[in-house]
Amino acid sequence: MFHPYPPSLLAAHEPAAVTVERPQGISPFLLLCDHAGQAIPQRLGDLGLASGEIDRHIGWDIGALNVSQHLGQHLDATLIHQHYSRLVIDCNRTPGVVTSIPLISELTAIPGNHGITAAEMGAREQEIFQPYHQAIAHTLNNRLAQDRPCALIAMHSFTPVFKGEARPWQVGLLFNRQPKFALLLAELLREEGGLQVGINQPYAMTDATDYTLPVHAERRALPYVGIEIRQDLIADAPGQQAWAARFARLLPQVWQHWEI
Repeated sequence: MFHPYPPSLLAAHEPAAVTVERPQGISPFLLLCDHAGQAIPQRLGDLGLASGEIDRHIGWDIGALNVSQHLGQHLDATLIHQHYSRLVIDCNRTPGVVTSIPLISELTAIPGNHGITAAEMGAREQEIFQPYHQAIAHTLNNRLAQDRPCALIAMHSFTPVFKGEARPWQVGLLFNRQPKFALLLAELLREEGGLQVGINQPYAMTDATDYTLPVHAERRALPYVGIEIRQDLIADAPGQQAWAARFARLLPQVWQHWEI
């Protein structure tokens, strides 16, 4: 029998895919955390992963949500974040690309993503990916309708070592076609002293590697930056609070330069 809609993925008792914190925040910054959560829908079991694998970077951006929440509190900024693991569906990838529902992440196979049907892929997109991006679009549409200025800040974290290669940067700033906001922030970070700031590191942003900022920021010509913080620096509460305080101090300075 033909089914026009994909089968339901999330049970009624399971958390919604997206959370919007501080929706009435007055800050011009809209904080986004694509890889905030590590939950797996009950229907998918453990995706065939060994115990503890979902706690690694392959499952989520370690520390990124806590930094984002502290930063939102400092700035009175709206924060939109995603509850489910990027191994279920990556909310920063275009649906349908190889890395959207990965068969392997870093060097780890994801058995639960092998052999899934188009309908099952569609359910993940419809119930997890789309609500997250609809929440971002709705927030931006409301702000633009109110003629409120807005800059998008996408918060991520990265591993100190990737496939055996050490990463020296404490923080990386990502951008694609619109570098100005990120480069202003890079100048201020370097003035802090003692920081090695990666420009489009640990990877360069492209339409193939990212979805959130190219779609929501670049298509609207909004200022933005992708912030990547090295995970060993935000693995505990003091580190998370310190980095949030740093960006709470620097982002308004970038905004002030931007508006001049």
